[in-house]
Amino acid sequence: MTKIVCSKTVLFWGCVCLLLFAVVVVPLHAQEKPKDEKQKNEPVAEPLKKKSGKNTTDQKKTGKEIVKGKKILPAELCQFITLKSPVDDSVFGQVKNSALKLQNLAMQSNSKAVLVLEIRPGTSPFHQVHGLARFLTSANISEVNVIAWLPETVTGNNVILALAANEIVIHPDAEIGDIGRGEALSQDEQEMVFRLIDKRHNIKLSHSLILVMMNPKSVLLKITIQVGKKNNLSNDTKIVTSEELKRLQESGMVILNVQTIKEAGVRGIFSGKGARALDILVSQTLLSRNDIVNAYNLPMESMKEDPTFGGKAIVKRIRVDDMIEPVLEEFIYRQINRAIKANCNVIIFEIDSPGGFVISSKNIANAIADLSEVKIRTIAYVPSQAISGAAIVAFGCDEIYLHPTAKIGDAGPIEIREGNMFHRADEKILSELRGYMAELAERKNRPPALLMAMADRNLKVYHVSHRETGRTWFMTEEEIHESNGDWIKGRLVPESDKNLLLTVNGIGAHDLKLAEPPVQDFQELKLRIGIPPDEAVPVEARTWLDTMVFLLNTPMAFAFLLVLGICSLYVEAHLPSGLFGILSAVCFGIIFWSRFLGGTAGWLEVVLFLIGLACIGIEIFVIPGFGVFGISGILLMIASILMASQTWNAIDSSQNYVQLSKNLTALFGSLFTVIVLAILMNYFLPRIPFLNRMILVPEGYADDPGAEPRLKPELMNSPQSIHSVSEFGQLLGLQGKAISVLRPAGKVRLNDHLYDVTSNGPFIKEGQTIEVIQVEGNNIVVREIS
Repeated sequence: MTKIVCSKTVLFWGCVCLLLFAVVVVPLHAQEKPKDEKQKNEPVAEPLKKKSGKNTTDQKKTGKEIVKGKKILPAELCQFITLKSPVDDSVFGQVKNSALKLQNLAMQSNSKAVLVLEIRPGTSPFHQVHGLARFLTSANISEVNVIAWLPETVTGNNVILALAANEIVIHPDAEIGDIGRGEALSQDEQEMVFRLIDKRHNIKLSHSLILVMMNPKSVLLKITIQVGKKNNLSNDTKIVTSEELKRLQESGMVILNVQTIKEAGVRGIFSGKGARALDILVSQTLLSRNDIVNAYNLPMESMKEDPTFGGKAIVKRIRVDDMIEPVLEEFIYRQINRAIKANCNVIIFEIDSPGGFVISSKNIANAIADLSEVKIRTIAYVPSQAISGAAIVAFGCDEIYLHPTAKIGDAGPIEIREGNMFHRADEKILSELRGYMAELAERKNRPPALLMAMADRNLKVYHVSHRETGRTWFMTEEEIHESNGDWIKGRLVPESDKNLLLTVNGIGAHDLKLAEPPVQDFQELKLRIGIPPDEAVPVEARTWLDTMVFLLNTPMAFAFLLVLGICSLYVEAHLPSGLFGILSAVCFGIIFWSRFLGGTAGWLEVVLFLIGLACIGIEIFVIPGFGVFGISGILLMIASILMASQTWNAIDSSQNYVQLSKNLTALFGSLFTVIVLAILMNYFLPRIPFLNRMILVPEGYADDPGAEPRLKPELMNSPQSIHSVSEFGQLLGLQGKAISVLRPAGKVRLNDHLYDVTSNGPFIKEGQTIEVIQVEGNNIVVREIS
C-alpha cells in the first residue's frame, strides 16, 4: 500500500515538472531560437556596428553627421526652397503653396515630408517674416518637417524664419543671431518671437537663448547645477540669463559652476561650431546641400527647386538645332532675354544637334545654368541627339528628358589642323574641359565622373555605394580614393570601358542619374513637368532674320554703319540734296533696329538719340554757334548708341566692362575714320566730275590745285551769292541789324545780305544795331551800338 502511494506521488510530481517544462522552458527556447536564426540570416549586422564606430571618428573630422538606417524618402515628399531677401507676399505665397502641397502628399502617403528652406542674408520687414514664421509653426503643415539651412551668416529678422523651423542646420563657419542688429527688439516683437518658439517645441531653443539674440544688453550663462535626492545626486547643465541665475540662487538651488557665454552689450550671435559645442540652437553643422541630402536621406532630385512653387508655369520653348556656333549662341541669348522680360518661369530647350564650337557651347551652358539665380526652371528635351557641344548645353539645364533611343555624350574636344583634318585636342585643352564638366555637374547635382568621361575616353567610372546610407553614385578611381573609405567601390560602368567617349541613350542616362526617366514625345514631357495637355507651347526657332541680326550686331558691321551714317550726314551738310540725309537715317535706323531685335536696345535709346539730333539741329539752325545744345546733342547721341549696344548683366558685372570697352573702341574708331574721310573728301571732292559742280570751284582749279576755292565769276553779281573772302574786308566799319541773338555767334544783315558773325564779347539781342569792328579771313567780329 505504501509503495503504491509513493509511486503515485512520484508520478504526480513528475507530471507537474513536465507541465512546468512545457509551459516555461519551451516558450523561452522558442523566443531565443528566432534570435539565433536572425543572426544567421543577417551576418552583416555586427560589421555594420564596427563601421559605425569607425565613422564616428570620421564625422568628427569633417563636421558631418549622418542619419543611419533610414529609408530614402520619395522625391515628391521633399522640396528645397531658397529664400532671398526681402521676404514679401510673393515669397510667402510661394512657400505656402509648396508646404501645403507637401502636407497633402504626406497625409496621402502616411509619412512625413521634408521642406528645406535655404535662408540667405538680407533685410526683411518684421511683419512679413513673422507672418511666414507663424505659418511654418502652424498645424496646417504638421506633417512637414521644416529644416532651416544656413550656408552663410544670417542676422536680422531673417533669423526668425530659422527659429520657426523644426531643425536648424548651419555651416560650421557661418553665424546666426543678432536679430535686432545691435538694437533690442520692442517688447511686443519679443513676445511674438517667444510665442513662436513655444509653438515649435525645439529642444535646442530656450527663452534665455532667444532673449540674448533679441536684446544685446542681456547676459547669457552656462551653469552646472546639482539635482536629485541625497542618495542619488547628479549634475545637470542649463543655459540661463543673469536674472534666471539669481532666481535659481534665491530658490536654494545648488550652483556648482557658472560660465559666461555672452557679456552684456555684446551682440547675441553664434557660430555653427560654437553652437554645436554648447549643444544649443543647431541640430547639425554641414558643409553643403549634398551633405543635407546624405544626412537626412533625401533623394538627389529634391535639390532641384521648382521656381513655379506649385503655381502656373509660364513656358518658353527654344529650339537648339544644327551646328552650335556664334550665330546660334546670339539667337539663344536673345530668346533667353525675351523669356526673362516675359516673366517666364520655365524654359524648355529642344536640342537636336551634333555639336559645334566648344566656346559657344560653354557660353550657352553657363547662360542656362545661371537662370537658376533668377528662379527660372530649365529643361532640356532631346528627341534624337545631343552630341559633343550639344551635350554640354543640355547639362547646363536643371533637368534633362530624352527619348529612350536618343543619344547624349561624346563631348571630347577636337581641333581642325592642316588639311582640314580632325585631331584630338591637346592635354591642356582636355584638362580644362574636364574641369569645366566636373564643375557643371556639381552645379546641377549630377555625377562629375560621368561628365568627365564624356570628355576623356581614358577615364574609367565605377558604381559606388555609401558605406553608411547605401546611397549609390558614380566615381572615378581617384574620387573613391579621396573619399577615405566613405564610398565602396563597385562594378565598372560598361559604357566607360570601351576606350571611347562616354555616350548613352535615354534609358542609360536615367540609370546613370544623368537624366530623368525617358519620354516618348513632347506631349508626354508636358504631362511630366505639369503643363496642361491642351496648352500650346510654340517653338522659337532660328530663321534667316536671326542670322542677319547677328551679322548686323557684329563690331565690324556696327562700325561700318556708324561710319557710313556720319559720313552721309557730313556730306548732306555740305551738299544739300536729301539723298545723303536719307542714307544717314537708314544707317542709324538699321543700327537701332538690329539692337532692338538683339535685345540690347529699347525705346529709351531711340528717344535719347532723337533728342540729341534735335539739340544739334537747334544749335545749327536756331542758335548758331557751338554751345550747350550742340555739346548736349552730341553726348546724348553717343550715350544712346552705347546704351543700345549692350545690356548690363547683373550676374557677371565684369563682362559688362569688357563689352563696354569693345563698344567704345568701335565707336571712337568709327569717329576717327569719319575725321579721316572728311579730310579726304574736302581735298578730293572738288576734283570728282559731276560732284565738283555742286561746290564752289575757282576758275583754273585743275591747273592750280593749290588755289583756294572762290565763287564762280557768273555768280559774282547774283544777289543771292555769298561774298568772297576778299570782299569781307570791305565790310569793316559797316553797320547793320542783328537778325538773331548773338551768343556770341549769330546772323546779321549788312547791305541787304546775311552774314555769319561773332560778337566781341557780350550777347547781342535780336534787332539791335551792330557795327563791324574786325575782319580776319571769313571771320567777322561786330559790336553793339547803343
